[in-house]
Amino acid sequence: MIPLATAPGTRTRRTTLLVVGAGPYGADVSPIVARLRADLATRTDASAAAEMQRYMKSAMPFRGVAKPARERLLTAAVAAHPLTDADELDAVVRELWDGAQFREERYLALSLTGHRRYASWLDPSWVALLRHWIVTGAWWDFTDEIASRRVGPLLRAHPGELRPVIRAWITDPDRWLRRTSVICQLRSGPATDTALLVEAIEANLADPDFFLRKGIGWALRQHARTDPGWVRTFVAEHPGLSPLSRREAIRHLGG
Repeated sequence: MIPLATAPGTRTRRTTLLVVGAGPYGADVSPIVARLRADLATRTDASAAAEMQRYMKSAMPFRGVAKPARERLLTAAVAAHPLTDADELDAVVRELWDGAQFREERYLALSLTGHRRYASWLDPSWVALLRHWIVTGAWWDFTDEIASRRVGPLLRAHPGELRPVIRAWITDPDRWLRRTSVICQLRSGPATDTALLVEAIEANLADPDFFLRKGIGWALRQHARTDPGWVRTFVAEHPGLSPLSRREAIRHLGG
């Protein structure tokens, strides 16, 4: 396995994948990966795949398998091939993601890390892999799920280790890492680290990128559910907010 560059404050997970048989992708794969790919293939819907690819503006093709069906496939595969530990999970999701020929394989890799059996296995040592997914996925469907449902929980559980990582991402050349730094606290509610949120927004305030501006507005709008006064004050004190960010931030504040 090729080790990933670590972000500040993280460890690189090093694992070896036990392989069973040669898969149709030209490489040996674990049983759960082989099953998931085969199940996706049997449910291919060419019409739906074309529409999904068009909507997502994806260079990688789809099988045309919608999320509810993917979740059913995942549930059955996990029941048939339960994983034994975090290292095996790491190896399986890497194979699904890096060996993917269809976008649904990457969705399944991400879903596996959030599965109720395995979500508790994630700790700061996974940040390097999550970073890899954000950068190589390079689109909002991957980034938003990873940011709010993987990076965010890790930040809340391990703030001492994750804050330096998020701070590094705030000014990273990669726009998806910057977007992650802005939106990773969407589900934090009262536990939101507002100082970190302010730092992320202010550093990207003038960036013309649509996804960053949308993300800033989204983060502020979400925090307004917890502290509308704080958001009103922030917006008033930051006239440099783009019209898009400002509009999104105050959408439910009546002004």
